[in-house]
Amino acid sequence: MMTTPAEPNRADLGKDPARVSGMFDQVAKNYDRTNTVLSLGNDQLWRAATTKAVAPRRNERILDLAAGTGASSVALAASGAVVVAADFSPGMIAEGRRRHGDVQNLSFTEADATALPFADNEFDAVTISFGLRNVNEPKKALAEMLRVTRPGGRLVIAEFSHPTPRAFAGLYRFYSDRVLPRVAKTVSSNAEAYDYLNESIKNWPDQHTLAAWIRASGWTDVAHRNLTFGIVALHRAVKPL
Repeated sequence: MMTTPAEPNRADLGKDPARVSGMFDQVAKNYDRTNTVLSLGNDQLWRAATTKAVAPRRNERILDLAAGTGASSVALAASGAVVVAADFSPGMIAEGRRRHGDVQNLSFTEADATALPFADNEFDAVTISFGLRNVNEPKKALAEMLRVTRPGGRLVIAEFSHPTPRAFAGLYRFYSDRVLPRVAKTVSSNAEAYDYLNESIKNWPDQHTLAAWIRASGWTDVAHRNLTFGIVALHRAVKPL
């Protein structure tokens, strides 16, 4: 019996959780490869910078939100930390378990960033990479991250942002508008998903606005630095004692 392929699921800037989750389910299998191609290999540099910023230590409990297939979680777990990889896409979680289910100090769980299924003060560090802008209530997610982090614990957020050099910003817009959609059609199983991701990046606030959101959520020692001329911003903060 022939089966009809599922229609591509494309989220929009309303960021309905079911639609966003379904979209990521459809791209899970080739997600990491597609990201590497579309970022021209920079995704691996950004992941290394994020891992260094988290500074995981043996036996610490670390929550990796929007973990996808677990590539960032594996890097954190290599330190000996106990890592929980959480994502609201069942497809991503299934792919992560398939690839990395044998890593002893790494577990996968389905979770909504705005209503985390964890106790207060449970983690020494919480991190989220390229996922906060896909949450329909990002400020609520920041408050939830604060709740589950122990006093003195760390927050690290890697997220697409706004390039700062004017000349580079123009080049980046050209790549995003003209080149990225064509490449996505070639390498992705759901090119329309990357149309949404491109739109979500354009509509995401700049570095200073996100820093203000983090501070308003109750985090202290809020700071950020730009990666790749501000294509990505790496935000750090601490939960007050």
